[in-house]
Amino acid sequence: MVLDWTKFGETLTVEMVLYRMMAAVILGAIIGIDREVKNRPAGMRTYVLVCVGATLIALVEQQTIYYVSHLGNQQITMSIGRITATIVSGVSFLGAGTIVRSERKIKGLTTAASLWCTACLGVAIGAGYVTMALIAGIIVIVVLKFLQKVIPINTYKKLEVQFIHRTETLNYLNHYFEEMNVVILDVDFHAEVVKTGNTIYTNIYSLSLKDKKGYTEIIGALSEYPNVMAVRTTNV
Repeated sequence: MVLDWTKFGETLTVEMVLYRMMAAVILGAIIGIDREVKNRPAGMRTYVLVCVGATLIALVEQQTIYYVSHLGNQQITMSIGRITATIVSGVSFLGAGTIVRSERKIKGLTTAASLWCTACLGVAIGAGYVTMALIAGIIVIVVLKFLQKVIPINTYKKLEVQFIHRTETLNYLNHYFEEMNVVILDVDFHAEVVKTGNTIYTNIYSLSLKDKKGYTEIIGALSEYPNVMAVRTTNV
């Protein structure tokens, strides 16, 4: 199999421009749809615009190199890749806007990284390396959709549980975690006597879970237990 190694400095036809633009739209849309389905900050239109914009800049640079190389003036020099290099750094600001920090928890890193990759795909398409961009695009899609399923990674979560009747409730919690195959890595706890004279206990569990779905089920099940007053996630 021979890759389409297009030389910098070739003249572009309308057909070539349309072909590369359409490839940018398709790749950007496919990656963007995956992010939009997962309700991420950047969706399909954002990814398509980033990919098309990067493609356009690469096309402009390629045409600029072509015209400079055919002027025959030795005093004019052209630094190949300088224009497209600004895309790599420029898209970083756009990616930074998708990163959200809330309660010591950072979200949006994967969206920012995929935006940056999409811009790189656009640069490759605009430069004429469409086959290379398609291969890289398939890898990006596989990473976003399937990698976490193929390589399972235990997630570490912290769960704060407020409860009464210490002995009875602790027995229930330990039994439930054992039944759900949840590993308790650490427990922080404190007790507080309220005005009614009752003692409210608070345990902060560091848990190792196989998947996030199990984490949601745990919160629902614990909240239904009569002695549990509150259950919430925490990053403390």
